Amino acid sequence: MSASEATARTAPARLLDQVRERVRYLHYSLRTEQAYVHWVRAFVRYHGLKHPKTMAGPEVEAFLSWLSGARGVSVSTHRQALSALLFLYQQVLGQQLPWMQAIGRPQRKPRVPEVMSVAEVRAVLALLDGTHGVLGRLLYGTGLRIAEAMQLRVKDVDFERRTIVVRAGKGGKDRVVMLPATLAPGLRQQMQRARVLWEADARAGRGGVQMPDALERKYPRAGGSWGWFWVFPQAEHSVCPRTGVERRHHLFDQTFQRDFKRAVRAAGIERPATPHTLRHSFATHLLQSGTDIRTVQELLGHSDVSTTMIYTHVLKVAAGGTRSPLDALAGELPVQPPISRSYSAWVPIQNHTASSASAMASAR
Repeated sequence: MSASEATARTAPARLLDQVRERVRYLHYSLRTEQAYVHWVRAFVRYHGLKHPKTMAGPEVEAFLSWLSGARGVSVSTHRQALSALLFLYQQVLGQQLPWMQAIGRPQRKPRVPEVMSVAEVRAVLALLDGTHGVLGRLLYGTGLRIAEAMQLRVKDVDFERRTIVVRAGKGGKDRVVMLPATLAPGLRQQMQRARVLWEADARAGRGGVQMPDALERKYPRAGGSWGWFWVFPQAEHSVCPRTGVERRHHLFDQTFQRDFKRAVRAAGIERPATPHTLRHSFATHLLQSGTDIRTVQELLGHSDVSTTMIYTHVLKVAAGGTRSPLDALAGELPVQPPISRSYSAWVPIQNHTASSASAMASAR
């Protein structure tokens, strides 16, 4: 061992590297790691690069107050930043101090999810073609989260039993969802496109895809097998942000999100809609068709049925669930109320008022 290597091993790790190491030790996701590193860096910079060991509750509250006041962040962003700082002090710095329990935590308020109608979903999916078309139909047909769909592997699609196994979904849980019969042909074609890339990598001797946990060491050749290959692979190779290894990864969600946004605009939908809206629409349309809420809960992978109950709020009003008192006056009121003055007639009045005000001001 050289002197430089010995010094590198004995030198204390940088703060952000300690955060990354602890996040990976606890098997948190890559996005959680990126979010925690971001907020720890922002916290340190806000206080003039002071080390967190020299700060405590007042500094944490000052930073969070700045986020909510000056930056106007949402409740979820506020809670994420607080979680990152509590993780820093408890898990990385090993501090269990009373002020950690005294910090105020903003409460989430229930939000009604954005849901598209069946006609709107049909219009958007018709504007998505190729790989993105299959991906959009998969999200709506199964209720998968976009990250779960991107990370889908060939071995987890069972065409014979028409099922899809979701591995390590949100919370690290597995679940089984249906494979729609109308999606099967398109999904087979997508796998054929993916197999072309897999065979090209095999001929070139490129390394296999990323494996979960320590399976790459336990089964060194599994990563190069067809069963573990991505259903939605990237066209090009990229460098893994954690390992630094260049290999073929699955599609980035930003690429699909941009294409989906263009399709929503082209379909003439003015309400905000994202790929996650397809998951909301999947759940709502199942409940509208009479599917038991417990079944929908299992398909979505919710731990508590109260999370799934949010979709029933849409059903209470939609599809005539509650009748407006205005409808009781049908036939008694004209369809379009008469307009007493047109906009063109209203403008001169405004100009006359302005000129009168100017005349009065000059008279004064």
